[in-house]
Formats: sequence, C-alpha cells, structure tokens
Amino acid sequence: MTTIKGLILGSAASLLAMGGAQAADLPVKAKAVEYVKICSLYGAGFYYIPGTDTCIKIGGAIRLDTTFNGTLYDAPYWQGGNGGNNLWTKDYFTTRERINLTTDTRTASEYGVVRTYSNVQMDFSQNREAISGGFLEVDFAFIQFAGFTAGKAVSQFDPQWALTKPTISSGLPMGSHNTTGIPQLAYTASFGNGVSGTISLENASPYRNAGLYNTANPIVAPGAAMFLQNAYGGAGASSGNTFLGNSQAGNHIPDIVGNIRLDQAWGSLHFAAAMHEVSGGFYGANETTGHPEDAYGFAVSGAVEFKTLPTGSGDSLKIEAAYAKGAAKYIFGGTNDSNGGGRYAKFDGNSLAFGYVLDGVFSTGGSIQQSNAWEVSAFYEHYWNPNWRTSLFGNYSHISYGDSGNAMLFAAFGAGGGKLSTSTSAATTTAGTLAATGSFDLGLASVGTKTSWTPVKNLTLSAEFIYTRMDQDLNGTYTGNVSGKPAAQTYTLKDQNLYNGSVQILRSF
Repeated sequence: MTTIKGLILGSAASLLAMGGAQAADLPVKAKAVEYVKICSLYGAGFYYIPGTDTCIKIGGAIRLDTTFNGTLYDAPYWQGGNGGNNLWTKDYFTTRERINLTTDTRTASEYGVVRTYSNVQMDFSQNREAISGGFLEVDFAFIQFAGFTAGKAVSQFDPQWALTKPTISSGLPMGSHNTTGIPQLAYTASFGNGVSGTISLENASPYRNAGLYNTANPIVAPGAAMFLQNAYGGAGASSGNTFLGNSQAGNHIPDIVGNIRLDQAWGSLHFAAAMHEVSGGFYGANETTGHPEDAYGFAVSGAVEFKTLPTGSGDSLKIEAAYAKGAAKYIFGGTNDSNGGGRYAKFDGNSLAFGYVLDGVFSTGGSIQQSNAWEVSAFYEHYWNPNWRTSLFGNYSHISYGDSGNAMLFAAFGAGGGKLSTSTSAATTTAGTLAATGSFDLGLASVGTKTSWTPVKNLTLSAEFIYTRMDQDLNGTYTGNVSGKPAAQTYTLKDQNLYNGSVQILRSF
C-alpha cells in the first residue's frame, strides 16, 4: 500500500513539474497590433505613419501610350531624322509604357503644415531602351514649409492648372508647360480671399535655356539629327541642351520669377513675370577673343480658368497667353526638348519648312540680338456624362529675330556662309546653302481633340488627334545634303502640314 501511495504521489509530482515546464515555455502575451489609422486632415487616401503624427499618401499610375506618325510624347515629326525628313524608313507608330509612383507627406507644426512630395516615373520606350531596360526620371521632389517651396516643382510662371491640361501630348508648344518640374526656391504669401503671391529663384538649365547662336560657327542644318542632344537622359545628358552651334555661356544666375494668383470656386486667375539671363560664349575658341555683353531677357504671361460653364457639369475652359524677349523657352516649353525642339524642320517631297527657336544670335564683335516670341493657348473640356468627355485645344506660337538677327542668319546660311552642318557634334560636312528672302520668323499653329472613356473608377481609355501647320516666312530654295535623300537636292521653301495621333490606357491608384 505504501508503495502504491508513493507511486501515485510521485506521478502527481512529475505531472506538476511537466506542467510547470510547459507553462514556462508558453509565449508571453503579445502587445496589441497597432493598426494603420486614417488621417482625415488632408483629404482621402492619407494615413498616419505608425508611431508618428505624420500623414502619408502613396499613389501612382500605369500608363500605356501608342503614338501614330509622331514621337513618344505625341508630338508631330517636325525634327530632323527619319520622321521629319518624311522617309519610308521612319516609324509609323511609337510605344511607351510608364509606371508612376508618388508619395505625399504632411505634418502639422506651429509654423503650419510641413509637406514633402515626390513623383518618380519609370519608362520603357520604343527605340530608347534595351529589351529589358528602362528609364527612370524624377519629375517632382520638393519640401514645403512656412510658405517656402524648395526643390523640383511646377514653375511659378505656370498657371494653377498646368498639370491638368486635357491632352495626351506633352510635346506640343503650349506655353511654358514644364510638367517635369523646375528646381527652385520660392516663397508664397497668402493675402486672403483666395489671393496669393509668389517670388521664386528657378534654375534655368536646361529647362529655360534655348541657346545662343554665334554665326561664326556651324549649326545643325535642316534634316540632320536631333537639335538638342540627350536632353532627357542617356550619354551626355548632364550637358542638357548642348548642340552644335550653341554659344551660350554658363548658367550664372537663376531666373527670377513672380506671380499673383486668385483661386475661387468659379475658377482662377494667374499673372506671372520672369527675368532670364542671356549670356554669350566666346567669339572665338578661347577667352582672349572676348565675348558679347550679357543681356537680360524677360517673359510675361496671363491665364484664366473657368470651372463653371453653362455647357454642363464638370466642363472647363482654360486660356493663357505669354510674350518673351530673349527667353524663348517660356513660349516653346515642355517636352519639346526631347523631340527636336529648338530646330524645327519638315520635308514633303521637294518642299521644306524650317526654323530655329533660340534666345538670340550674335556675330563676332557684336552684341546679342534677342529673339521675340509669343503664344496663345486654349483648352476646353466637355463631359457628355460621368464616363465620357471630349476636349478641344489649340495653340499658336511664334518667334522672330528682328532685322539685325535676320541679317546675321542670312549671311551665315547663304552662299559663302557655309555654316549649316549635317553633323550634330562637329562641323564635318557642309549641309547646304540657302537662297531665300523674307525672314526667319517661325509660327506653329496646332489644333487637336481628345476623347476619354472611364468605364470604371480610375481606369481611362483615351484617343487624340492633332493637326499642326508649320508657318515659315522664307521664300526661295534650300540646297543641301539631307539624310536619306538624294545629295545636293534643291527644296522649295513653303509651309508644311503635319498630322499625328495617340491612344492611351491609364490606370491610376
């Protein structure tokens, strides 16, 4: 009996010991999960970063574009090369796939909201990337605090609706139109009732520098390759808008930009002005040859937006106009740079229209003759219903060089001048000569339409068509060596028509 009793007590003790050991092995009770908390202070989509008082919104889009008879940015084939030369070997269509990612943070402080914003885009574009390659660009990256904006943001010269123009194309002349942002340091003061004013220092390179032409040097001729080289990436991208014939000096001072704005429920008003330095390089090969005195260009603009129209709910009308002297990129802005902006040329059989967009021209021993440019744009969008909308838009942009500038250009391009080159990097071959009268005035008139269908929220399918008229003021002929065409052929100088279009699928999130 004593033995049985001892066994029972021993077994009980063992079970208690085992239970104690198992209890010791059990995990400690975990802390409650800290779920993400919605931040309603700054609109939909913001959340508090766990453990902080900072709100963040992450968004983006996937965008698929196909352009017909044009470039990646749905711009006409008005640069040199296969497209502008209207060769059989040109691409009849061009594709691009884009991934867009944005982050937006807001933190309340005693000085107001501290905001950071970034927009990074990854592209795969026909004829630019390798099969498995890609292209990364930073469109926006800025910090806002106590009225200051520092970083890469929309230019203060541009109206409030600069990023909402109802077009697919970003390669048409539409005024300043810098949808990729400009590095700046700006301060904005609010005066109440929707009125505000901003003063800004903005980096002119490469966005605002159209370049200067020293007529003693060669320049890229009509029909040669791109005028601006690698402005948006690739080898030599750091040189910005370096091109054969550019005699612009360094980026010495930032552009000074100011604006006055009014924002109301009915729409907005915007008035802006900018000062732009025009600094020429050496007359010859080195500093002993001297250089022209610096000049200072300027630009002014006015814009209005109407959000409430009798044509229907959601309809809008946007109008802007601008003038610039020695600051041509405030008129011919946007992604023209990657599509031959700066030198326009369009061949059609035995005829040709061409022209240059520059801040000015100068000759050895002379002063800079600044260009004069102006533009007017309009954008109307109508909602047929919540799922369908159509836009109509148009622009006219014009540039001229005055009597002195024209005389210098005729001397450089005419018989005995020999300054037109088929090369983009060195004066290896004289492209041809100009036998013409008139002037180097160039006008571009564009009209287009876009229709969009949104079958479900944040998924939009669009189609766009654009007609452009290249209006030049030269009368006569150009005889030159044009890539892909017979050597020493003579072309009649006349206005040209261009047509292009695009389709797009856009999924936002």
